[in-house]
Amino acid sequence: MRQATRLFLTGWAAALVLAGCASIGPDAPVVRPDERLPPDLRRPPETSPARPGSPPSVPSSPATGETIIPGTPTLSERDVKTLINRLLPGGIRDRSGWTNDLYSAFQSLGLPHAAPVYCTVIAVIEQESSFQADPVVPGLNTIVWNELEARGKRFGIPRLVIEAAMLKTSPDGRSYKQRIDTLKTEKQLNGLFEDMISELPAGKQLFADYNPVRTGGPMQVSIAFAEQHARERSYPYSPIRSIRDEVFTRRGGVYFGSAILLDYPAPYTEVVYRFADFNAGRYSSRNAAFQAAVVRLTGADLSLDGDLLRYAKGQAVPEPSSVEIALRRQVDRLRLSPGEIRRDLLLEKSPAFSQSPLWQRVFSLADAQAGQVLPRQTMPRIDLKSPKIVRKLTTEWFARRVEGRFRTCLAREGQGN
Repeated sequence: MRQATRLFLTGWAAALVLAGCASIGPDAPVVRPDERLPPDLRRPPETSPARPGSPPSVPSSPATGETIIPGTPTLSERDVKTLINRLLPGGIRDRSGWTNDLYSAFQSLGLPHAAPVYCTVIAVIEQESSFQADPVVPGLNTIVWNELEARGKRFGIPRLVIEAAMLKTSPDGRSYKQRIDTLKTEKQLNGLFEDMISELPAGKQLFADYNPVRTGGPMQVSIAFAEQHARERSYPYSPIRSIRDEVFTRRGGVYFGSAILLDYPAPYTEVVYRFADFNAGRYSSRNAAFQAAVVRLTGADLSLDGDLLRYAKGQAVPEPSSVEIALRRQVDRLRLSPGEIRRDLLLEKSPAFSQSPLWQRVFSLADAQAGQVLPRQTMPRIDLKSPKIVRKLTTEWFARRVEGRFRTCLAREGQGN
């Protein structure tokens, strides 16, 4: 998968160079090589009509985005940071800090330094945190007390006992109760639970390795994703304490958020599906389209949520999902055994799934049955649930909202701030 991603990003970077990205001064017009970018990151048609033709790709460095052909010009760091500054919305505190962290994240990940690519990350940051590295979460203290009570009930510990334990002085000099009552951000909450687990007499019994904070930082990145990504690829900074703690910093949040959003080959023609994946999980929009094709083929009543298998603690379980059951009933038409169906469904989180025999045969049959080519991308139908969410929201709401911010960001490219 990492090799496929590198090849994908290499094409991006090389195309940008071939489009004429010579070093430009801060007052020069910004180069717009959008038709060379992946389809979902091209400018909307009304603002960037496509031009015919496209030069072939050439090798480039995944680490820097620079072509390896001698003598070919590239954008300078100053030029890129000038571009980022143009794209950031007004009223941001520490504008240069955000600019530097965005540039460093893209440079470390080997992402193309192009306006549409930066605007995807900027749009998500604006939606998730309004450019606050550690955003305030309303009602966080109530959420924590409710969680403590629920955990206490699970282990037969009355709330009064828990409240008494919270009067103990914590490592920062305040009682745990004082820290809970004044909680404002997820970073504070993360530190609180880490201290409770290690310091309270019943901490390990109540929480073991449990910490309710699973996302954080300016892009609300999954901590599990960040920890896995850091195991697979060197983290470019020296961690303060742990990768979990880095997620709550601006630099770490931007780095890991950019990675989960952009550092994979997304098979889409519209950027809104990339934003849906950011919310629902990589390839959710592709997999929801596959589910829709299975519905067309089998008539099964399936949720188009992008999950093709059943999961527990992030791992696929042997019990078949409704998608797998529906497909097993079509073994004769698909010419695949139940084992082969399972084999291909296990690829649902990777780019390889869309090249699998199962994918190809389901769509071949479903297209023929429909009399047309069915979509290969569909908005996942997911209701968002979280103690932090106080009204009904969906993945589609999130994706469309971020898409609007993405377009607004692109409009700022030629403007000063």
